[in-house]
Amino acid sequence: MKWGMSEPREVLFEFMPAGRVVKVTAVDPVTGIEATIQGPASAGEEVLKHSALQKLNYLLSKEKK
Repeated sequence: MKWGMSEPREVLFEFMPAGRVVKVTAVDPVTGIEATIQGPASAGEEVLKHSALQKLNYLLSKEKK
């Protein structure tokens, strides 16, 4: 999956539904950095993935500084 960097990298996603809310964790397997978000189950998988990926990108950019 491409995630705003110059080269595509693998990102692992975990979805944990809890009623009307879903907890999504995005993991960069190279660095082991994880980003977790929660959102409504009605938002759909792609929207939740996108949000988790944005947070992961933010955390990875902070790590490089």
